Amino acid sequence: MADEPISDHDRDSLHILPLAIIPLRTKSLRRARLVKNVQLDSVIEFFGDPSTGSGHLNIESLPHEYSWPEVPVHPDLKVLRNLAKLSSFDVYSLRVQLRDLGISVNDNEALRLSPRKAEELTVYMRDFTRPLIQNIYGNEDLEIQCFEQLVSMLRNPNVKQALQKLTVMAETLNIKIEDIPGFLEDYGDIFLSLSYYKQCLDHIEPTIADFLEWLDQLNTSWQGRSDPQLNATCRLIQDTINGTMAAISGRLESFYRNTRDMWECVSAERFRKVETLIKGYHTTIGGQLCALTVKIQTWARSFPSKNAGGPARRAKFLMTEMRQGIERVRVFEASAPSLLALR
Repeated sequence: MADEPISDHDRDSLHILPLAIIPLRTKSLRRARLVKNVQLDSVIEFFGDPSTGSGHLNIESLPHEYSWPEVPVHPDLKVLRNLAKLSSFDVYSLRVQLRDLGISVNDNEALRLSPRKAEELTVYMRDFTRPLIQNIYGNEDLEIQCFEQLVSMLRNPNVKQALQKLTVMAETLNIKIEDIPGFLEDYGDIFLSLSYYKQCLDHIEPTIADFLEWLDQLNTSWQGRSDPQLNATCRLIQDTINGTMAAISGRLESFYRNTRDMWECVSAERFRKVETLIKGYHTTIGGQLCALTVKIQTWARSFPSKNAGGPARRAKFLMTEMRQGIERVRVFEASAPSLLALR
């Protein structure tokens, strides 16, 4: 178990990694968090409060802060350097990235969304589970409130038609009928990941729309028109954000469509192909959403209204806070796997 309490907010965040879940040797570091700053660099946060500000420390400053020798490199420094490279700290990306780095965690439950977040995502989950429900229960009007309820229904199917279809599904998937609920429980986590990312996207879309309008005002102002570098930066950020939002939306729609089609003609091969590809996209989508969320939240705090700040202040913010690190968003897109694998 993690030796420090982990808040639901931290667990459900894209850009916060509570270090209590990482087996570090330094106790005070286990009470801190690794966070993405506006330049998308990972820094240690020892405290953070809207009223008092944040206490951040660069990872490379830790040896001086803790009097660690340069040689050999302290084990915690090695771990934190690797963690700093991660594209996102959401639980789904962490599962993939921590495994690839060979970093264990103190409590595997920390790599699951909080029960509160899972409950919030019920409305999104229905889109992904509806084809499955219809495949098993037909067009019956069933009130499924959460995925756990669906699994429970499959453990004790009280509809003859459903039992018959479950038998056929078990044969198709080459598993025992009593194993289907557990099989779908695992797959339900994949549905939950898509629901989580869809909610994250929906949450930032209105703020991004306001930002792009604000950006257009700056770009068409006298300062924007007379400064070629500022003009180019406006276009770069605008193109990056629009392209990234379109890419995420397109992939989520593709996953939904393929999930629906999969249940119309289910097979073990198709089932695993969809599952594998969606898992392969966790780090791409997580990284993109993390970067956009951090950038756009910083903008919203710095300019709480559309008219806040004049052109000079806007230009400075754009050239420093927004421009720095934006190329990483393009790297996520360039390194994304191909959706052709689903065809």
